[in-house]
Amino acid sequence: MKGISEHIKTLLTVFFVLLLGILSALRLMKIQVVGDNEIISSAPDNPGAFTYSEPITATRGEIVDYFGAPIISNKTGYSAVLKKAFFPDDDKDGNRVLIEAYNILKSHGYTVKDELPISDTTPYVFKPNSDDDSAKLKKLINLNVYATAENCIDKLVDDYKISSDYSDTEKRIIAGMRYDLALHEFSYSAPFLLAENIDSDTITELKEKSIVLRGIDITESPIRTISNGKIIPHEIGTVGPIYAEEYEALKKKGYALNDVVGKSGIESAMENYLRGSNGAEDISVLNGSVVSQKITTKPEIGKTVKLTVDSQFQTNLQNILTGFINNFPSFNSNANLKNVKCGALVVLDAKTGAVRGMATAPTYDLNDYKSNYDAILNGENTPLIDRATDGLYLPGSTFKTITATAGLNEGLVNGDTTFYCNKDYTFYDITVHCTGTHGTIAISRALEVSCNVYFYELSRLLTIDGITKYAKLYGLGESTGLETGDAEGYLATPEEYESRGEQWYVGQVLQAGIGNSECGVTPLQMACVANTIANKGVRYKPYLVDGLYQYGTDNCISKTQPTVAQKINLNYDYVYDYINQGMIGASHNVPEKYSLSDLGFDVAIKTGTPQVATRVQDSFFIGYAPADNPEIAFAGVIEGGDYSKYMIRDIILAYQQCYGLNGVKGNSAALNYSASSADNSSSVDTDVLQPISTTNSTQR
Repeated sequence: MKGISEHIKTLLTVFFVLLLGILSALRLMKIQVVGDNEIISSAPDNPGAFTYSEPITATRGEIVDYFGAPIISNKTGYSAVLKKAFFPDDDKDGNRVLIEAYNILKSHGYTVKDELPISDTTPYVFKPNSDDDSAKLKKLINLNVYATAENCIDKLVDDYKISSDYSDTEKRIIAGMRYDLALHEFSYSAPFLLAENIDSDTITELKEKSIVLRGIDITESPIRTISNGKIIPHEIGTVGPIYAEEYEALKKKGYALNDVVGKSGIESAMENYLRGSNGAEDISVLNGSVVSQKITTKPEIGKTVKLTVDSQFQTNLQNILTGFINNFPSFNSNANLKNVKCGALVVLDAKTGAVRGMATAPTYDLNDYKSNYDAILNGENTPLIDRATDGLYLPGSTFKTITATAGLNEGLVNGDTTFYCNKDYTFYDITVHCTGTHGTIAISRALEVSCNVYFYELSRLLTIDGITKYAKLYGLGESTGLETGDAEGYLATPEEYESRGEQWYVGQVLQAGIGNSECGVTPLQMACVANTIANKGVRYKPYLVDGLYQYGTDNCISKTQPTVAQKINLNYDYVYDYINQGMIGASHNVPEKYSLSDLGFDVAIKTGTPQVATRVQDSFFIGYAPADNPEIAFAGVIEGGDYSKYMIRDIILAYQQCYGLNGVKGNSAALNYSASSADNSSSVDTDVLQPISTTNSTQR
């Protein structure tokens, strides 16, 4: 009897081992059926366990200013995520977990993502402007194109066994969460983010209920933090989730569906450097518990991007612009020029083309963009537009510097060539006018007093082809190549008029030559024009990225080198001498309070007041300083205003205080950056950053 009993016992043991193996196989089969390719195998050391691979999100690189002050950084935070390895297989139980987790998060003030394009309440309808999203929904849940919103909700309720015991509101919440899980391919290797950066009270409650909230996990993760949201927010840009339509392309680059990606600005342009690379971890699970974890690939932290812009100077520049706009009525008596709200300023390093500051009004704070986007989107005077890079304006008389370059370099005039200004100028059957009567006048004086008649005659001699040739050499009508993208603008040509369905008249050449015909330039482009004059025909490509650094260190990995975008070949070596002389003369015509004559060096400027159809005029200026050895180039515009040149003195002084100018040392390095200089030659790799392909975006 004892032998028989031992035999039966052995058979039963074998039976249970086989049964356990079968159950394990079925478990693995179920995992593989739902499409989890990262499931590795059963764990040999733990019979019945299964192992899957889960990504480890890399810390995104920071964005800092020229002296190392953080603009965008990271902090350690905690997120509530849903993990499939522990989430109930039973739909009804899973629905309970979802609604309970939703209610806990909501009670603590957190919003759970809901991408279901259907109204929150009955009668259910598709949300406005959601045609693409609703089509995606119908395809995902296998309904035909004619299905209604009610049909979609009913299908989700049926597919996921959402109980009739739930209220309509709860059904809609669960249906939305189920849809989001499917949309984001919720799987063993793709946990679903419920809420990020949650507080300790929320963490405590979720952990206390972890026994009944199966699948809810608290993970430590880097949280993107806006350290200074007022510093060139349009150019810094944003990050966001990967959309389904983006995923196929990004998946090939190693992105997971739950990753974030740069959507605009530096965050997008420098994505390849900022993102780092995710790691991977093998996790073995047995009976709903983790039995082993092993990092198979370490994550690689993204690079720190250092900008060419100093935060303090940028703040000062923005204050100069907004201060001028706010105080404009106090020094202007023209009743037609009282409604000044908008403008832009750009400042470049004249030696390199590096952008030292870009101000635009109105502007916004990136923190507000993140928390209250609709308010900014619908804000007065479209604050989402960066007028420095995307605002298109008539250049007015600032364009005369280009016409002067063309006339001098083509040999049509020299420094002694004079024309006679009697205020009126007749060309064929039209008569145009000057703002004054200047008599016999040469080119430098014509630039100084902005004589229209001189440039009418020079434009006639050049023809529109000659004017256009030099406008293009100066970079107008094309992108400057800024990393974050900018508007190309357009030139006043017969072809441009034809494309607009307008007729070109021969007399348009006169207005083209003084920047008052149908053309569009950006303040950034005109700052580049000023910089090209400052460098006697050498046009530098503007750039915002000073270099890349190893995260959390002063170790420079690569540094942007100045790039010559164009060189105007000079036929006569005096071309820029006469232009410089005229622009220095123009700088003397400024009231004492805003004087440019007592700075210890000459300043070269040119102003313009182009006539605009939608408002009386704009006020434009360009310039550089010191005039004999330029270190700074600049441009600015005020929409519907005048006297924008009154800002130039403050711009120069603010630049000198920050970066140094004309032998005076700046002090921003001491104020803002305690670490060793980022430009220390011993730590700088002279590798040049590769050019970054960008497209212009109006959502910046």
